[in-house]
Amino acid sequence: MTETKHVFLIDGSGFIFRAFYALPPLTRPDGTPVNAVYGFANMLVQLLSATDADHIAVVFDSARKTFRNDIYPDYKANRSEPPEELVPQFPLVREATRAFNVAMLEKNGFEADDLIATYARAAADRGARVTIVSSDKDLMQLVRPGVEMMDPKNNAIVGREQVIERFGVPPEKVVDVQALAGDSTDNVPGIPGIGVKTAAQLINEYGDLDTLLARADEIKQPKRRELLTTKADMARLSRDLVRLKDDLPIDPPLDALVVRKPDPTVLRAWLQDQGFRTLIQRLEQTHLAAAGAGSAASENGPKSGAGPGSGAGQYVLVRTEQDLARWIEDAFAAGAVAVDTETTSLDAMQAELVGVSLAIEPCAACYIPLGHHAPGSGGQLDLGDGATGALLDGQIPLATALAMLKPLLEDPGVLKIGQNVKYDALVLSRYGLAIAPFDDTMILSYVLEGGRHGHGMDELAQLHLGYKTVSYADVAGSGKSRVTFDLVPLDDACRYAAEDADITLRLHRLLKPRLVTERVTTVYETLDRPLVPVIVGMERAGVLVDQKELERLSGDFAGRMAALESDIHRLAGRSFSVASPKQLGEVLFDDLGLPGGKTTKTGAYATGADILEDLAAAGHDLPARVLDWRQLQKLKSTYTDTLVSQINPETKRVHTSFALAATSTGRLASSDPNLQNIPIRTEEGRKIRRAFVASKGKVLLSVDYSQIELRLLAHVAGIDALVEAFRDGIDIHALTASQVFGVPVKDMDPLVRRQAKAINFGIIYGISPFGLARQLGIPQGEAKAYIEAYFERYPGIRDYMERMKDFARDNGYVLTVFGRKCHVPGIRDKNPAMRNFSERAAINAPLQGTAADIIRRAMIRVVPVLAARKLKAELLLQVHDELLFEVPESEIDETAGVVKSVMEKAPLPAVALSVPLVADVGYGPNWADAH
Repeated sequence: MTETKHVFLIDGSGFIFRAFYALPPLTRPDGTPVNAVYGFANMLVQLLSATDADHIAVVFDSARKTFRNDIYPDYKANRSEPPEELVPQFPLVREATRAFNVAMLEKNGFEADDLIATYARAAADRGARVTIVSSDKDLMQLVRPGVEMMDPKNNAIVGREQVIERFGVPPEKVVDVQALAGDSTDNVPGIPGIGVKTAAQLINEYGDLDTLLARADEIKQPKRRELLTTKADMARLSRDLVRLKDDLPIDPPLDALVVRKPDPTVLRAWLQDQGFRTLIQRLEQTHLAAAGAGSAASENGPKSGAGPGSGAGQYVLVRTEQDLARWIEDAFAAGAVAVDTETTSLDAMQAELVGVSLAIEPCAACYIPLGHHAPGSGGQLDLGDGATGALLDGQIPLATALAMLKPLLEDPGVLKIGQNVKYDALVLSRYGLAIAPFDDTMILSYVLEGGRHGHGMDELAQLHLGYKTVSYADVAGSGKSRVTFDLVPLDDACRYAAEDADITLRLHRLLKPRLVTERVTTVYETLDRPLVPVIVGMERAGVLVDQKELERLSGDFAGRMAALESDIHRLAGRSFSVASPKQLGEVLFDDLGLPGGKTTKTGAYATGADILEDLAAAGHDLPARVLDWRQLQKLKSTYTDTLVSQINPETKRVHTSFALAATSTGRLASSDPNLQNIPIRTEEGRKIRRAFVASKGKVLLSVDYSQIELRLLAHVAGIDALVEAFRDGIDIHALTASQVFGVPVKDMDPLVRRQAKAINFGIIYGISPFGLARQLGIPQGEAKAYIEAYFERYPGIRDYMERMKDFARDNGYVLTVFGRKCHVPGIRDKNPAMRNFSERAAINAPLQGTAADIIRRAMIRVVPVLAARKLKAELLLQVHDELLFEVPESEIDETAGVVKSVMEKAPLPAVALSVPLVADVGYGPNWADAH
């Protein structure tokens, strides 16, 4: 009898299904599906490389019919047949087990769980520690001293406390709870109406199932008492179905499970037959094929992301030029490689490159550390003269690694796959490297499901792979102990960074094929993917700001705020903090007794902008002054103060970041700083724009679409009068005023035109009578009459609105003219407020989204056209319907003509609009003067 210290019993049957659904479709050279096989093989590699177990077995189900079907013929009757692509993989996973020389258990008439129960008991009786590798809740009944579970999803150990947390009872009572609650997955009947929580309460109160059933007449709830009385036999039957048999004949004996070295020749031949080239390479690096199971991984060996079978893969550190050359060679041979960078900052214009990760096949990735340092005494690295950390040994020199990677990253025959490629491309561009061609999983997700959820890698991994990624805080710490990535230990860095590349590759294989089936390939290939290098160029260019002007403005705003604060205190009759909503509310509604005071959940008065605007419109001076103070305070804090700190010390420019997948309509979003929200209709906002200037010898050129969403409304709704007006260049707001209010266009009262303008733009956003009344300062009944008159004159617009809402309710999304799907998830919400909001979104999204698509097309086209004309203009910013360029003074006229032409023809040839697009041109030494 061999000494038995630690036994690993692997739930092979459960793992096969999980690997099949977790990994994208893979086939070996002869076309046989092997994604479950590949996941299974990776799980074995991780286990054999990391565990100290001296006995290991993989346990399989042998057939569907077992002794439980004799007890209850409908047991598991609701299980569907396995997917067609999985069937041929069942024998292959058994081949994999044999190739790795691991013991295999299965027995006719019994389930894998029964064999696990039997061998766990036998090993525990021998005094061995038993680890059951499974996430199957049915196996939790086996947990006891000496017997634990390891959930392969997260490498978490499941002991007594975890079982109690899951079932509400300790392991020895799990069977009784399951007997009451039943199991719909296995078609175990249980007692109708009793779930796990109720079952646990009952078992905890009465001790066990038999006692509960014997005392069922004590149950207070009549319905539950009746069910426990009349269905008692069904509960006992269910207990027989869920209780695992632990007394099967031990054949083969426990000693047969002893860990044995695989035959390197046999293992390599089998892996080659499956086409698992990368796995062969990993095994060679870890010496597993030669040294056998149970040997420790080498220094450059695999680093598991989250434990065996978790979906994490074989991750290796690449620390020599020879190893990097092999990875690059494999990437060229594969024709596609996932790439990710690790840096010291989220600001791509200031981030230092720390390392690069690559993945060529799912579950296999590497990390190439290039700039990791030993932490200094302070735990942070000072990259200046007082550096406190030195470069760690065993890293390929940065220049050498980049020179080796450059041909791969720029080769037109190798597809580079990334998640938010824009960031990596911008970082690498500062080191002289480009990434082309590429696919971006973030953008793939956005094109497929924009508006339904976020598109970050962590969320996508959870959503599509059921996998929880390693968080940055897991490896870099949090709070005061957080370090930059260059100070993360190499093993942890590999675990985090290589996983990013691996998950990105797996997401790509799941998402890319959906473009064709969901008919959005054109959106991805012509609108979204080509925009990435344009945005990279914009972000790298940045925009010059006049720091002295910003500082002067900040001082001016501070002085005006102080003066306003004095006025406010005088009107209030006392001093108080204007910035405090609570104190302001007390002044307005308690001290001054103004009408409309409403308290919030905290008991304080609400003092939002809408309330202050109503009070100001009623002629109250103090709330009007507060609104002015708040506007200046926001401009000062958001722009004049903050922009100075965001000037890049190297370029002396401000570099905003544009998010390509943040909105539901295709609009870009600007942040750090947000340059799309600077007010343009107020004098203060225009003053801030004057601080954005052109460099010496250049001017800023602004080209802005005129009334593009109104033009698109006329087109999509087929409003002949509006279409004709746009074609003839007629003042659309004056025309609307004439049509709706019955007044002549000539000598029209500007107030009447303003009302028509409010209706025109309000209709696009589904404005309500209440909203229009607030905007125009008129009674709600009058606003309602205006809207009704508008729809009577243009009935096609109401038809369009109803059509969009119906389409959204039927499909969950609406479409732009170019085919972009704008999802509207709340369109069927039971909450009227949420539903109404979603209905307004369904009306506006096709218009705003089409406008966003058009300016995307313009941006993609204008850059190469300018280059072809040898014009030196640089695209700096996109602010929704506006593009801002920096142009040499000598080229302004030609450049303006080129940009205007490209923008006005942007929809062609894909879409021929029934209305002309008009782009207004302006230029000057600063952004304000360019309008």
